[in-house]
Amino acid sequence: MALFHFHATQIKRSAGQSAIASAAYRAGEKLHSEYYGEDSDYTKKGGVICNEILLPSHAPPEYADRQTLWNAVEKIEQHPKAQLAYSFDIALQNEFSMDENIALARQFLLEQFVSRGMVVDFAVHAPDKEDGSISNPHFHVMCPIRPLDENGGWGNKQRREYLLDEQGNRVRDEAGNYVFNAVPTTDWGSPDTLEHWRQAWAELCNAKFAEKELPCRIDNRSYERQGIKQLSTVHEGPAVRQMEERGIHTEKGNLNRWIKATNDMIRNLKKKVTGLLDWLKEIKEELDTPQSPGIGQLLGEYYQIRNAGAYSQKAQIGNLKQYSEEFAFLQDKGILTLEQLHDFVSSMSSTVHDTNDNLRKKEAKMKKLKELIRLAEDYAQLKPVVDAIPQKGGFGKKREKYMAEHDIEISQFYAVKRKLDNADLPGKTLTPKAWQKELDTLTEEYAAEREKLNPIYADLKKVRSIQYKLDTYLHDKERQTQRKKQHEL
Repeated sequence: MALFHFHATQIKRSAGQSAIASAAYRAGEKLHSEYYGEDSDYTKKGGVICNEILLPSHAPPEYADRQTLWNAVEKIEQHPKAQLAYSFDIALQNEFSMDENIALARQFLLEQFVSRGMVVDFAVHAPDKEDGSISNPHFHVMCPIRPLDENGGWGNKQRREYLLDEQGNRVRDEAGNYVFNAVPTTDWGSPDTLEHWRQAWAELCNAKFAEKELPCRIDNRSYERQGIKQLSTVHEGPAVRQMEERGIHTEKGNLNRWIKATNDMIRNLKKKVTGLLDWLKEIKEELDTPQSPGIGQLLGEYYQIRNAGAYSQKAQIGNLKQYSEEFAFLQDKGILTLEQLHDFVSSMSSTVHDTNDNLRKKEAKMKKLKELIRLAEDYAQLKPVVDAIPQKGGFGKKREKYMAEHDIEISQFYAVKRKLDNADLPGKTLTPKAWQKELDTLTEEYAAEREKLNPIYADLKKVRSIQYKLDTYLHDKERQTQRKKQHEL
């Protein structure tokens, strides 16, 4: 089945990550880290089909060696919380051969990444599926965040863009410091660039599908942007997937199983509702009498015919018991005619639609709250660093040294602050405890909302069973009528 998955993140020391270890894992190799003075050995890792480094024309040729490249990155990034590399996890297609997938990945990386001056380290994985499930071929990409200059040396990640007043003078804050924004020197980390890459990958795969005359297509847009009313799963990441593969259930894994089960239930419900409504429309057209017989009568006639052909008294008693249960269900639901059955199924369709909409709204609100909680945690962690900036005095060497040592944290703090300022918070205050409480309440409401679908599913299952029996009876009756007409002729 055609699949679109294109996930981007960063490899950074603040998360306890190493560029050497990450590259070794993805390539399935043993690499030595000069920064940490240790080896990362993943030579026994299975499922690595191939790995390769793609260099732009101005890159030093020695960077074609994986260990040399990432040790150079670790060396230039001296800060203990440095951001080291962009990391991408992109799904390949089971409809293509492995050679076709590798060629497609290489073409995409050359056209979209290397052409922008990026150094690309990529590896293709095709892990074995021992449980017989669908294969999951994909490729990992690592690119240094710091760009190379035209001479092959490492350039700057950011530059300072000072805020100016109406007269063109630099603006100072309350402490007398010049206010500035840390502006990236490349567009590699911007949301627009990521969206462009996602779209380019989808178009490249779809062109290959068309070339092979395959009907399937992939779409880089979210379900909501495509107009598909389906709950979206959360990204698990390699660590979570490894734990899940070892049989260790994780919070993200449980959530994704829950969301997938909900989506399956909603799809099944919609399919059943659509089938029932189509069947009711067809039956109404077939019944040529002004007043159609009641459902109870039709169901009773079905069981009369069934009992007439029963081989034992036990089978007859079983038929009568089943008829009694189904008739009681119809009476309990107030379904006596085909019109009432149509109204009942239509009301269930409306309930499924409303419940799905409510789930999607709650999911969006939960996502927003989780983001606010994360930003509040980052704000609380980074604010002491900013508060500790030495005040101006003397020659300011102490202040300059501190600012240089904590440049990344300070930039991150103001980036987090801008996001919180733009979040339109009541009173402009951070209330993470209240957000967590609201998130917990929404999670409970989400679970309760999903439970509403269970009785609908059970009722639809009973209605489908009744529909099958009525359909069988009416078609048998129609065939008898046709044979009688042929006999008369």
